Amino acid sequence: MAQMTMIQAITDAMRTELNNDENVLVFGEDVGQNGGVFRATEGLQKEFGEERVFDTPLAESGIGGLAIGLGVTGFRPVMEIQFFGFVFEVMDSIAGQMTRMRYRSGGHYHSPITVRSPFGGGVKTPEMHADSLEGLMAQTPGLKVVIPSTPYDAKGLLISSIRDNDPVVYLEHMKLYRSFREEVPEEEYTIELGKADVKREGKDITVVTYGAMVHTCLKAAEELAEEGIELEVVDLRTVSPIDLDTILASVEKTNRVIVVQEAQKQAGIAAQVMADITERAILHLEAPVMRVTAPDTTYPFAVAEDIWLPHYNDVVEKAKEVMNF
Repeated sequence: MAQMTMIQAITDAMRTELNNDENVLVFGEDVGQNGGVFRATEGLQKEFGEERVFDTPLAESGIGGLAIGLGVTGFRPVMEIQFFGFVFEVMDSIAGQMTRMRYRSGGHYHSPITVRSPFGGGVKTPEMHADSLEGLMAQTPGLKVVIPSTPYDAKGLLISSIRDNDPVVYLEHMKLYRSFREEVPEEEYTIELGKADVKREGKDITVVTYGAMVHTCLKAAEELAEEGIELEVVDLRTVSPIDLDTILASVEKTNRVIVVQEAQKQAGIAAQVMADITERAILHLEAPVMRVTAPDTTYPFAVAEDIWLPHYNDVVEKAKEVMNF
């Protein structure tokens, strides 16, 4: 195994699939010679040529339209939106076209498209770069929405996304790109989409989360363990579809739940998770399902980012509230 950052694992996943399938194409703004704004595609154009890894105009709507056309003619496009805050420019292609292709054609055509994009706060980006818009995607029928939290998960989930015959939105939290390394197999492997992972076992409170908030919750769990409170941290990994079986198994063990997301309270997928738990496991609960989120405001400018984003202390306080209910 090799020690990889998340960005290295993502690059390795694309390299793996470019090698495995000649129909895989990687394209987007500056992804060619420059290797993308975060260098996620660095070296791929040199290795596989300009016909398979190439730059597009600065037009997200054009990128989406190109992906749809390639998808229905037998290719397997991996399109990059440079920052996910720009997704509004390509919403019709994603929500109105890709998601309906197999249904409207009676299974004759598919959209085997992977929409890669960085998102997320904590790195002081300009306006409209850090927004957590996964809730918009998760509320769109026909889309799978994947958000890895570790390099190991990032590679396995991206390979699975590229091989999927339906559209997958694959979101990469910018703060996690180079924040740590872990062992990642150099050979190919897959992680099934729609399957959560228990990142930490615990007996007192189930914490359901995803993306960078996984690490926030793990830090909170370490602090609470010193006080005798054990959190079980469930990393969704795929926020659509949601792995209810793993969540409910944890809830039946702990009888208490907190849902944590970086997105605003009215955004993200926390409310959906809370509703599902209430519908399916209310008799196992000893306290209301609670949540930790960002406030319901527009994402702030960088100077206010640190006080706006959920902090591990917020999780600690919410856990104590749940225990004392």
